[in-house]
Amino acid sequence: MKAILVERHGDPDVLHLQEVKEEEPQANQVKVSLKAVGVNFIDVYERRGTYPVALPYVPGREASGVVESVGANVSEFRPGDRVAYTGQLKAYAEKAIVDKDKLIALPDELTFEQGAAFPLQGMTAHYLIHEYRHIKAGEYVLIHAAAGGMGLLLTQWASHFGAVVIGTVSSQEKAEAARQAGAKHTINYTEQDFVQETNRITGGIGAHLIIDGVGKTTFKGDLEACATRGNIVIFGSASGPAEPILPNSLQPRSLTLSGGRLNNYMLTREETLRRANDVLKGLKEGWLKLRIDHVLSLSDAAKAHRLLENRRTMGKVVLKVD
Repeated sequence: MKAILVERHGDPDVLHLQEVKEEEPQANQVKVSLKAVGVNFIDVYERRGTYPVALPYVPGREASGVVESVGANVSEFRPGDRVAYTGQLKAYAEKAIVDKDKLIALPDELTFEQGAAFPLQGMTAHYLIHEYRHIKAGEYVLIHAAAGGMGLLLTQWASHFGAVVIGTVSSQEKAEAARQAGAKHTINYTEQDFVQETNRITGGIGAHLIIDGVGKTTFKGDLEACATRGNIVIFGSASGPAEPILPNSLQPRSLTLSGGRLNNYMLTREETLRRANDVLKGLKEGWLKLRIDHVLSLSDAAKAHRLLENRRTMGKVVLKVD
């Protein structure tokens, strides 16, 4: 079968489509004929070597498709079932062997492209919104990169809870996308200081919750823009890892600083299904919407990574498996 194989860390040019050995499912595994693959920043981190992955490897942690065959001890899924999944490598391929506990039944009303767009980012948005602070109506939530695939979902979810969302963006076009998703205020960080603007918007209170997937270029400002007894959650490092701080520096305003990663919030089958079903419920009810910005061929994986790295996306990037 064909797959993208990474044989060395580096720039997007290391992503090559080539023939690899096709595997068969073992006990508790399912072989999925993939139709669409979600592209995420974690794929970029792993390709660069920021997050270590043993070489060579097939990247990608999110996809959708049709069950082709099942291994022993699998009764929940049968050949022909439409499924999606996240949390397992080797998605940039025509087929994948997936642990049965990672699979999510894909509703008929969702396309395969949508099936590849909701699991990782949707379930990440779920834990970021639910696990660190009980958001109250009227509280200020600052979301960095609010017009990206992740940011748009976070903005919609926080707005659904009644929060006043402040989104940082890099252009007027992205500001409009964030506003359409529910952001009450947008800050163009290429022209404005987000700390000053956050303090102005909140009347000096600061943001009660800051969700940051950018890292290095935003974290220092997060500490200044956060409200007393506020929460800062770092879940990514698009600009590089955040600089270290002294824990005692959190004391003057009693700030809580957390780091999140999705795999730690889907440790059991029950937890995985709860998060996935909440995302699917939001999509069905209509208050949560997916924005798919680019659909590219699997062979264009390098182009997809460049789009992400150059911040030229508003919404999700999906690779279509021909």
